Amino acid sequence: MKPFVYQGLPSRVVFGVGSLDQLDREIELLGAKRALVLATPQQRAQAEQLAGRIGPRAAGVYAEAVMHVPIETARAARDVAAQLGADCAIAIGGGSTTGLGKAIALETALPIIAIPTTYAGSEMTPIYGLTDGGVKKTGRDLRVLPKTVIYDPSLTVSLPPALSLTSGINAIAHAAEGLYAQDANPITSLMAEEGIRALGEGLPGVIGKPDDLDARGACLYGAWLCGAVLGSVGMSLHHKLCHTLGGTFNLPHAETHTIVLPHALAYNRDAAPHAMQRIARALHADDAAQAVFDLARDHGAPTALKDIGLKEADIDVALELALTSPYWNPRPVEREPLRALLRDAFEGRRPG
Repeated sequence: MKPFVYQGLPSRVVFGVGSLDQLDREIELLGAKRALVLATPQQRAQAEQLAGRIGPRAAGVYAEAVMHVPIETARAARDVAAQLGADCAIAIGGGSTTGLGKAIALETALPIIAIPTTYAGSEMTPIYGLTDGGVKKTGRDLRVLPKTVIYDPSLTVSLPPALSLTSGINAIAHAAEGLYAQDANPITSLMAEEGIRALGEGLPGVIGKPDDLDARGACLYGAWLCGAVLGSVGMSLHHKLCHTLGGTFNLPHAETHTIVLPHALAYNRDAAPHAMQRIARALHADDAAQAVFDLARDHGAPTALKDIGLKEADIDVALELALTSPYWNPRPVEREPLRALLRDAFEGRRPG
């Protein structure tokens, strides 16, 4: 066996239907007394309900989280946390809310409790992203890793099937790239394949029966594993493209991942054959790129960047940005093949 390094991340996971009931205990275990509850504007009611649930432990609610974490929003949230004397943050929602919590923690070291209501998986990573002047920049810092994650499948029942699907494929992207990462190792690869399998089997159940808690639980379990993989190894071309498209053109995060992933896998197919075999096996298919595309298309997810707001003239802009400081990738990142990838994703072509 090849030598490898595996670094476990220091996070606590509380999993199961009804696990939100453990929130007071988890705040206490952190030694915290005043929690700022974070959410998007759309989830304000849920955040306020959560604040009411913890009573005097709630410092307040800040429901201004938005996609790609604009630096202005992050600074405003940090100032609110300081004004309210918050000694921890509770992020309830998806990647946008978790990302806002991370942005606060990056400057203040405020501990985060994450309560995911989507399958983004970012709650299991020390990766943060901030958008400044239309450019999204990412980094890694253990200060932003949530101290505790509460996975309660019942909290995801209100997530519409369409968002469940794109959120889940977003999580699959984390594990897929983890399988061919430069620093991949046998431990994260086991987690990656199992996470993809759980999501691949759970998502059709969620689409067919949105209140199926077993299917919801499978998807959260898969998201946990896929997120943990991303938190332990490096990112490649797929994530570079999605960070570029999302931060510069403000495309919806999960939908962008859903559309780009099959084409990124096709780009790397010959350079990472063993990883592709594991992805295909997890999805009970013959080809990894086509399996992900079919999972999206057959259940109603968007498959073309032109359908989520990208303009044809944006392709060349995205190309130049993606070629700037590219992430490591198993296949060299070259201009014309990358242009072809972006064109296929723009048009929504099924990978050949």
